[in-house]
Amino acid sequence: MTEEAPLYDGSSERRAPADQATVRRTNLGLVLRHLRDHGPRSRARIAQETGLNKATVSSLVAELAERRLVSAGEVDRAGSVGRPGLIVHLDGRCVCGIGVELNVDYVAVLVLDLRGEVLFERRHALDIPSLGAEETLDAVARAVTEAVAAAAVVGARPAGVTVAVAGLVRSVDGVVTLAPNIGWRDVAVLDGLRSRLDVDCPIRVENDANLLAIAEWAMGSEARTPDLVYLTGEVGVGGGVIVAGRLLRGAGGLSGEVGHTSLGDPDVVCGCGRRGCWETVVGLAALLRAAADHGDPVRDPGRDLETRLAEVARRAEAGDERTLGALRQVGTSLGTGAAVLINLFNPRVVLLGGYFAVLGRFLMEPLLAELESRVLGPGMAGARVVLSRLGFTAAVRGGAHVALESVFDDPTLVPEPVLDPAGATAP
Repeated sequence: MTEEAPLYDGSSERRAPADQATVRRTNLGLVLRHLRDHGPRSRARIAQETGLNKATVSSLVAELAERRLVSAGEVDRAGSVGRPGLIVHLDGRCVCGIGVELNVDYVAVLVLDLRGEVLFERRHALDIPSLGAEETLDAVARAVTEAVAAAAVVGARPAGVTVAVAGLVRSVDGVVTLAPNIGWRDVAVLDGLRSRLDVDCPIRVENDANLLAIAEWAMGSEARTPDLVYLTGEVGVGGGVIVAGRLLRGAGGLSGEVGHTSLGDPDVVCGCGRRGCWETVVGLAALLRAAADHGDPVRDPGRDLETRLAEVARRAEAGDERTLGALRQVGTSLGTGAAVLINLFNPRVVLLGGYFAVLGRFLMEPLLAELESRVLGPGMAGARVVLSRLGFTAAVRGGAHVALESVFDDPTLVPEPVLDPAGATAP
């Protein structure tokens, strides 16, 4: 069985020639990633599926167990001849990844352990455009510090922190070059957080739509689909594209700003200052303007977004013509842009997240009709449209997943536990 290459690769360094230690680190990561991607199995089965010999696998599993990244459980009785082996499970409760999302009206943080279990989750309401960059970074640092402390209570140390920002992010140095919906330009987020945080792990800053796509690829309903397009609708509209199992980042890491393609009304000015952007006709503000008058509670940004969307859905289900008309209009415009992306990338799946997923049952019919008329290949070129099930935590989940990738690349980054003189594991 051929192992999948890691989806996220933030390294731009030339790799050194492999020595014995490098080969062992690579093989440790191979076994650990295999258990994550394919589930618990015996050492013999791991050897068979990875191509490593049994003695090597036994040695690798022993080291991973010493680092508390795997554990051996029940006996494997799956019909093998001879002495049955023990099933090896991914453990990794001693290490975690922290994902942070910085959006227009909140900062969210989530902590995942190596098995993908949530250790801590928090969402803080903030008016980020009014706060400005410095106060926002103070708030982000407090949220991360709280998450690190919560993880420490259960014995988990962070392997990394990944911050999602809706905007153009130069990931190589963590600078947000432009985030019009929060009013930021050329904000050094990475440097700002490094100066505020006392954490012994890598910190990254990424475009939120890229992390949304990674979350879907890693843990969504269409996990491991090699070619997919992810579209999210919130205040802005973002997109992440995965081609052959790899995130499409672009030369400068600035890809994914599909909301600012020229697919909207040329007479409407976008928040970015340009005219005719796609998000002016499919963004949340466009839907709510069409569905409700000024002063209507669903247009009040101070109210909880999920509550407002539930009210829009209630009105649609009750047959309110204005609401249904607004949803049909957005669905058609969403189909126009999605058709362009299908014609460009020929994905197997187009995933809809954010409010597109919440209201998807009302958007789907006009969207599919538009795709049928605009996609060049027969049967929508084989693409399916699927509603995301990850909800509004997808970006932080993607961030936590990326933060943990360093452990799968090199499990020796997780130190072996220190024993006290009595032989017990020190805290």
